[in-house]
Amino acid sequence: MRWFLRNTLALAVLTITVGLQAADSKTETKAEEEKKTVVIGAQAPDFKIQDSQGKVIDLAQLTEQGPVLVRLTCGCAGCDKELTYFQTLHDEYVGQGLTSLAIFREPDKKVETYVKQKKLKMLYAVDTKGTSWNIFQTKVMPTNFLIEKGGKIRSIAAGCDPSGLLANKVSEKVAELLKTEQVDVQQKVAEKK
Repeated sequence: MRWFLRNTLALAVLTITVGLQAADSKTETKAEEEKKTVVIGAQAPDFKIQDSQGKVIDLAQLTEQGPVLVRLTCGCAGCDKELTYFQTLHDEYVGQGLTSLAIFREPDKKVETYVKQKKLKMLYAVDTKGTSWNIFQTKVMPTNFLIEKGGKIRSIAAGCDPSGLLANKVSEKVAELLKTEQVDVQQKVAEKK
């Protein structure tokens, strides 16, 4: 009988401990989610970064003028292929008020060469420490934040898609914001080849 009571008591303590650990884990995850402020519908974070010439790019000032697409990216093979679609997206909507800002993780000199080689026409900056990723609360590269005039986040598109499908979805959101016809960036890129 003692054996039975002792084992039952041990099982009860174990069950309570596991249950409390699971509850703590859920609470931590929920707390992390509640802390996240960079979400669709929220104001974009207060964000400033220097470009390669030392000029300060102020997101709030940019969004006073119109919508801004912030792209946190790198020069890996996937992002490199995808950049063609986002450059085309920029080219097609810049005349209608869209500002595009690419932020790279690589060192300045590598990015300078890359920008010249790719003939990048959008604003860009370098953030080798990843501060921008912390401010925008993302670890995914690339991540695209479409911010409407006034600073409200309209869309967040994360992950690399070298086929251009993701860029097309962002193009759809940009067209909605600008109240214009959507540009099929996949088709535009295919036409250039």
